[in-house]
Amino acid sequence: HLLRHKPLIAPTIRHASTTSRPLTNTPLRTSLYLGLFALSTGLFAVYYFDCRSAIHRYVFTPLLRYGVDAETGHKLAVKVLRSGLGPRDTQVDDPALKAELWGETLDNPIGLAAGFDKHGEAIDGLFNLGFSWVEIGSVTPKPQPGNPPPRVFHLTADSALINRYGFNSEGHAAVLGRLRERVPSFTTADEQNHASLRAGSVLAVNLGKNKSSAPDSIADFVKGVRAFAGYADVLVVNVSSPNTPGLRGLQTRSLLEELLGGVVQARDEASLSSSRKPKIVLKIAPDLKEQDVIDIAEAVRASKVDGVIVSNTTVSRPSHLRDANKLETGGLSGTPLKPLSLATLRTLRTHLPAHIPLIGCGGISSGADALEYARAGASFVQVYTGFGYDGVGMCRRVKDELGEALRGEGMTWAEVVGRSVGELSWREGEKEKEKGEKRFVGGGGGDPVVRLLIEEAEELKRLVDQLGERMSRDE
Repeated sequence: HLLRHKPLIAPTIRHASTTSRPLTNTPLRTSLYLGLFALSTGLFAVYYFDCRSAIHRYVFTPLLRYGVDAETGHKLAVKVLRSGLGPRDTQVDDPALKAELWGETLDNPIGLAAGFDKHGEAIDGLFNLGFSWVEIGSVTPKPQPGNPPPRVFHLTADSALINRYGFNSEGHAAVLGRLRERVPSFTTADEQNHASLRAGSVLAVNLGKNKSSAPDSIADFVKGVRAFAGYADVLVVNVSSPNTPGLRGLQTRSLLEELLGGVVQARDEASLSSSRKPKIVLKIAPDLKEQDVIDIAEAVRASKVDGVIVSNTTVSRPSHLRDANKLETGGLSGTPLKPLSLATLRTLRTHLPAHIPLIGCGGISSGADALEYARAGASFVQVYTGFGYDGVGMCRRVKDELGEALRGEGMTWAEVVGRSVGELSWREGEKEKEKGEKRFVGGGGGDPVVRLLIEEAEELKRLVDQLGERMSRDE
């Protein structure tokens, strides 16, 4: 009865919940989020677009090398640089690095050899990395696929590369179209004087020949000169690729004289209808006997060729190679090529007058390597394999190392080159040095293998001498 009349109180029921009340996005919080996102994006952009950033050398480049096959990695790198979103060299070059070529001053002595941008797709992206010479190609008159893949192989243990691309080219018409697209409607005086469209830099086109052409015919090179004379600062006549049958036969004196005479005449004729007169440069192999180098020098002296690139890849295989890919056929480039290329360059320098510059190429991966070429008589150098291994910051790193080395000696690049070229070059009226005189230490200069062994011994002696000097200073 009492319970019946007692007022009933409803029990309080608490419901457990694992959810929290949603936060309200206030304008302040939204602004903070947006600011943080913008800041992080900006910092990454600054880091990414600076080619010196470690992420390029130690992350992106190894990913390309080990994540995909060598040719796919090559193509991806070209696409990135072609996109306009590639990294850049943001630094100003040291004035001590200025290089003189044909009376013109270039910003620095580091160029990129042919073979990376075969079809002229990433020219400006490569200039943005700090090279003062970008060479595209080789370009053949008609399109051709080259050799079947796989055709390029890393020798990581030897810092080297073997390729047998075989002049894969999209042909004159496709590459010429890209070069024309680069030319703006309105150009400054400097841009009109440089096919690179940049003061202090040059654009080179490397000319090749089709496999279907007669081995001893010069017609493909003449066609190349006529096609590209108005769109290049330098035209490179490539008779030294080991991957086109019969091509290296054009390095014999009689055929070479005909070839050089033909391309120079074509250049002069094409220049009559163009405001630009490109330089003609010959590119030779490192696998030449000493007499072959002398014959090439005589053919160059007899022509109006403007310079020589020393050298292309080698078909030899030094005994110290360790990587399993050393057994692949094709041209070897990278560190193992350097002694052969240097030996050929030294010989050629003593048989050419000072006004014909040599461009050193082969195994250059540091400022010290570049300086060694300068002391051997090179006015300029090119890189290729080292660029592939080190990535987009390689050019800036080499320039920084070279600048530091030059400051340590109290000299400029031009001074080092001027001294070595002046001391080593052939002089008009001298008795021919090639008559019975061996230019390599210990003789035996005619055999490329012997030359390689001699150069390796000289390099070892130089390193030992440097070590001895350092130990003496420390004492």
